[in-house]
Amino acid sequence: MNAGTHLNDLSLRLLGRAFDQLDPEEVRVVQAIAARAPSSRDAADIGDAQASTGDRLADRVAAVGGSWGFIIVFSLVLLGWMLLNSEVLQRFGLAFDPYPFIFLNLMLSTLAAVQAPIIMMSQNRQSAKDRLTASVDYEINLRAELEIMRLHEKLDQMRIGELAAKVDELCARMEQKGIS
Repeated sequence: MNAGTHLNDLSLRLLGRAFDQLDPEEVRVVQAIAARAPSSRDAADIGDAQASTGDRLADRVAAVGGSWGFIIVFSLVLLGWMLLNSEVLQRFGLAFDPYPFIFLNLMLSTLAAVQAPIIMMSQNRQSAKDRLTASVDYEINLRAELEIMRLHEKLDQMRIGELAAKVDELCARMEQKGIS
């Protein structure tokens, strides 16, 4: 029996469909069962391997920009900017952005315009990681279910074999006693 026939027979027996009609996840599970190889994979490793440099950069920017440390430091910088330009530097006539802080407003708008799409890219990547994790979880669950079904089949075959042996033994005893 060649490998293709074996995979098709296994697919028909376990999933009730021909091998060429299976989803990619199901194909990987049937192949792993046929090869008696583990089918678990780490979704984080797969996601990291597929990530581009831009994806990794977006994740780092989102990690920094969405942290309490960033919020606190940024708030202190804003407060310092406003204090410097309203009290300290204005006394000497050196305020580079006096009240109403138009330059500060421009910088904040620019930061928001750049940071928001980067954070959205990171969220989209996280969503893709979640889908990949769900796919890997599905494969593991399917593999476990199919292996349990195979074990049930083996147990049923063992029981049938034991029953057949008992019937044969009973028939042999009946023949010895002359009962037909």
